[in-house]
Amino acid sequence: MLIAYLTFGKNREKAPQLMEAHKAWIAKGFAENGFVMVGSLKDGGGGAVLANDITREAFEAYLQEDPFVIEEIVETEVREITPARTDERLAFLAA
Repeated sequence: MLIAYLTFGKNREKAPQLMEAHKAWIAKGFAENGFVMVGSLKDGGGGAVLANDITREAFEAYLQEDPFVIEEIVETEVREITPARTDERLAFLAA
């Protein structure tokens, strides 16, 4: 399982202009690139993406296609998680 933190970068003010393109990128992530959750960081500093059933290399490559990344609205940090225990509703994440 992978998590990407998308923290606001130097061009944060461009976010509204590219929000629809960013949302389309997210939709494709759910359809084709293993996304299981996206959301905003509580501190207002950006967002996060949780992905499963995708290689780290493919995930990192897909992150580079995000209009927010291309335009330096956000910077990415990817962390890999090996689930040791999950709620039964999330058992698919440990598979």
